[in-house]
Amino acid sequence: MEPQLKGQVAFVTGASGGLGEHFARLLAREGAAVALTARRLDMVEATALAIEAEGGRAIALALDVAQAETIGPAMDQAQAALGPLNILVNNAGVGGEGLALDLSVAEFDRTYDVNVRGVFFAAQAAARRMIAAGIEGRIVNVASIASHTVLPGLSAYCSSKAAVAMLTKGLAREWARKGIAVNAICPGYIETAINADWWPTEGGQKQLKGFPRRRLMDATDLDAPFLMLAGPAARAITGSVITIDDGQSLPGGG
Repeated sequence: MEPQLKGQVAFVTGASGGLGEHFARLLAREGAAVALTARRLDMVEATALAIEAEGGRAIALALDVAQAETIGPAMDQAQAALGPLNILVNNAGVGGEGLALDLSVAEFDRTYDVNVRGVFFAAQAAARRMIAAGIEGRIVNVASIASHTVLPGLSAYCSSKAAVAMLTKGLAREWARKGIAVNAICPGYIETAINADWWPTEGGQKQLKGFPRRRLMDATDLDAPFLMLAGPAARAITGSVITIDDGQSLPGGG
């Protein structure tokens, strides 16, 4: 079967690990050339080399989306190396952990600088290039069940992801006639290097038992909806915020 994204060029933020790396590899397997970006250049370089070793096309770029003025130049580098941009995956994000009474201004601002400003200005930079090239582009924002579910001790993070969900709808409406589909996915809990130590603990096990299916998701559970939104199937899908969480955010617990 022909790869569904053959000839496409994708730009992925926060691709040094976790979902960003997973999506970058998935896009490459489906035929897209991929620009992997992250603050840690060495980590995205390793993934880019792995993609090329498997026959794909990829480049690695250092990028901190909190520095909004650097996003456009990074996209220009990607386009110079790979061609006009078709797909943006806004994955870069930070946790923003901390009780509301303890959170500092700097910590709050860091959460919003990456999770909201970074998403907005990456989308803006990508849309400008897509429109200039006459491309029917795809922007996929990675939100979270935190965009519509209260997670204790994460008020800054939850509100930032709620902002991502509303930005998705606003940008989709604004760019609807310009051929750009803007959508978001809201993943549930997936085991990653960041949270792997939590789940075996008493608190982690208690949280797991509160999920209707009493299990964590796997990153591959996101593949089908992600590819739908990143590819041709999104022709008539824009402004959608899709929850994929194995029922974790359903009321009533496990």
